[in-house]
Formats: sequence, C-alpha cells, structure tokens
Amino acid sequence: MKNGIKSPTIEELQTKLQVLSAVTNRLKLAGSLGMSHQGTRDLYTTLGYPRSLSSSDFLSQWKRHDIARAVVDRPAKMTWQGDLYISESTEEDETALEKEYKALEDRLALKTQFLRLDRLSQLGRYAVMLLGFDDSSQETWGQPVSPGERTLLYTKVVSQANAEISTWENDPSHERYGKPRIYRIKLTKPGTTDQQVTLNVHYSRIIHVAQDLLENDIEGTPVIETIYNRLKDIEKLVGGSAEMFWRGARPGYAGTAQDGYTIGEDSKKALQEQIQEYENDLRRILVTEGIELDSLAQQIADPKGHVEVQIQMISAATGIPLRILLGSERGELASSQDDNNWKEWIESRRLEMAEPFIVRPFVDRLIQFKALPEIKDEEEGYRVTWSNLFTMDDTTKAEIGAKRTTALNQYTSNPYAEQTVPLEGFLKYFLQMEDEEVEQLIELRDAEQIESESLEARIEAELNAQPTDTDTDPGTEDSELNEE
Repeated sequence: MKNGIKSPTIEELQTKLQVLSAVTNRLKLAGSLGMSHQGTRDLYTTLGYPRSLSSSDFLSQWKRHDIARAVVDRPAKMTWQGDLYISESTEEDETALEKEYKALEDRLALKTQFLRLDRLSQLGRYAVMLLGFDDSSQETWGQPVSPGERTLLYTKVVSQANAEISTWENDPSHERYGKPRIYRIKLTKPGTTDQQVTLNVHYSRIIHVAQDLLENDIEGTPVIETIYNRLKDIEKLVGGSAEMFWRGARPGYAGTAQDGYTIGEDSKKALQEQIQEYENDLRRILVTEGIELDSLAQQIADPKGHVEVQIQMISAATGIPLRILLGSERGELASSQDDNNWKEWIESRRLEMAEPFIVRPFVDRLIQFKALPEIKDEEEGYRVTWSNLFTMDDTTKAEIGAKRTTALNQYTSNPYAEQTVPLEGFLKYFLQMEDEEVEQLIELRDAEQIESESLEARIEAELNAQPTDTDTDPGTEDSELNEE
C-alpha cells in the first residue's frame, strides 16, 4: 500500500491483462471490417455501419426492432414450448429425483427461467443464472456452496452487462483453468427501481451460458451481432419508404405566371397564405389570379423487393425459415417442408444447446449440493424428456386418416393386390406408417381373424348339437297320440 492506495494483486493484474487483450483483439478485428481495395474503400463508413458493438446495442435492437425480436424470441419460445421432464430408467412409478424436480419446477417456474436465460445469452456474449441456496448471505456469496443438504430458494437471471467476471482461474494445473472464479453481480436493490447492490459471487453459485462458441469457452457470439448490418438496412428501407410516401404521395404544385402578368405583393402574400392553409388541410380549394398551378409527378417506389432481400439474408444467417421468421408458422401459410425443417432445427437446438448448456448443468449442480436427490443408477443417469414437436393437430390427423382410408379401401377391393404387395408392405411403404403402427395393425387383424374363426367354430358346434327331425324318438310321438 502506497499513499493509502492498495496495490493490485497478481490475480487482479492478470485479469486486467486478459480483459485488455480481449478488447484489443476486438478493436483490431473491428478496424478491418468493411475495408476493400487495399484499404482505400471503407464500406462500413460509407453505409453507416458501426464497427464495434456492445451488449446494450443488441438489447436496444431487441427492444425496438421487430425482426430482431423475432430472431431471438421465435427459436427460444419454440425450444421451451411444452412440458420438460427429468426421468430415470427404473421400475418405480416415480423416483425421488423425478418427484423433487417436478416440485421444484412448480415452485420456481424453472422453464420460464430457462427461457429468459436463453434469450439473454443470445443478446450478449453470455448470461448467467444466480442460484440462491439457503446458505446465501452477504458474507458467503463469494465462498463455495456450503456442504450438506442445501435448498434452492430462488433463481435470478442476469445479463452480461450485470454479470462481470472479476476473477479468473489462472492456475494451468487446475481443472477450471481459464474459467471464471468470481463474478461481480449487479442486482436491483429490493424496493427500488434505480438503486443497485453489487455481489461478489463464487462460480459454484452460477450457471454460465454462452452460445455459438468458437475458441473462447466463456464468451459466445450474439445472434444480433451477425445480422446487425441487415437490421440497419431494413430500418433504412422501411423508414425511408414511409418518409417517401409521406412526402411523395401528396403531389406538389408548380406555379407559372401567365404572359404579361406581374404578381403584386398583396397577391403574393394572399397566395402564400392559401398555400399554407392548403398544406395544413385548412382549405381544399386554391383561387389564383394570373398563376397556373401544375401538379408535379408523385415520387413513390415500392420497397418490398429490397426488404425481402434483407430478410432472406437474415433467414440464411440464422437458419430460421423465411415464412417462420415473418410469422406465417401456421400450416396453411407455411409449407410442410418449412414446418418440418423448422421443427428439426428446434429439435437439434434442444439437444445441442438447451439440454447440455442449461438443463443438465442446472440439475447436476443441484444434485451435487443435494438440493435434488441422488440418481438411482449412476450408469444409466437421467434423461431430459422434451415435448414432441411433431405432434399433429386434429385437422391434420383427420385429413391423413381420410386419405389412408381411401387408399386402403382401394387396396382391399382388388383381390390380386395382396399377391403383388403384401399388406405389411402396403402399410409401410404406401401409407408411410411406422414399424410399430404396422405391427399393431397386423396384430389386431390376426386377433380379429382368430376371434372370428373361434366364433364360427362355436356357432357350428351349437348347430351340430341341436336335435333334428330324424333324431326324434318314435315312441315319444306314440305316447303323445295315446294321451290325446
């Protein structure tokens, strides 16, 4: 300490050097963007694109730009749509882990928290979830989670802007080398809207999520950064077309003085007043003397084609089908191919991002600190079960059922059809049924045949058991006659 100022520690200096190196590399990269013709042409400056961007730029685009919001929200909402379960492969109806996770989901609305974490991680280079265990306090936030059975009281989702990494693990022999050790978390002070409280939080109390990683395991690439220039182009085109319509839809007028006519000051002033009133919708008729007014041609162009090009570029960069991006996700508006591709993309996003980077780290951390019960079978582990994206609605099911019924009726009405194509092959290859469905139908058919044959046998047996006329005893008839 010198002159009352505490000297920085080696770890603090190393952290500052890491941050400075990252900032320097980004500035170098930003400086080369848009340069062409050996550096003599600067496209970014000419087209008005910013060279460097921050998380606040991405957040502001999400708040104000319709396409930016769709790019972030549509994949996130679709990913977490439906039920989400934790299940184990055991003979029990419901294991302790399954039961406790379901109760935790109901109490903390976990799926909603995961959705928010997903959104924020797309809007920054990372986002975190703060885990509020029952040992949390001002003194323990910076310490590892205390051993013993912990209870998760709450979770808080925090953006990159409010979750600064203050200390890194710099020991090359440590398993967490190059990863954060302490986060500086800023939270809004309870009961206020503009006051913040700062917490130094240990990594064991944090779930860190970053998307689209390259060499850096901690900071990803915000989705809006990739399409930022296209978003600005759309703003120019859509905003410019609105201004163009405002200015050009209403025709202007050009006045020409007739030959030999000289406008006086009074006439000039009166004409100016009329024009002002006309322009401000206070009058609809112009009375002129010696002046001929000619309507100017309207200057209006349709921006649709130019805007579509920009949205197509965004669709290509994000992987979101064009019709889904524009909000035409309903079956009758989006093609079936688009719909299937979109669902397959979401299924991949669930398995490659949401599950390994959000759900499993969360569940594993809670099991580690006994906030959730242990896994029954360590080898089997647990499964993350998502809702089925490919479930058909009632209308689609009815349409498919009607078409299959027609095809099956035509197949069964031809006595030679089964000799050419067996029923199993017809169901599988012509009606596109799954193997399980085909097996079930064949089993039902065989069971129906067995029951039918059994019923025929019983009827035949009953008929054979009934007495006939030839079986009647003659002595019985004679006794009946004698009685008469």
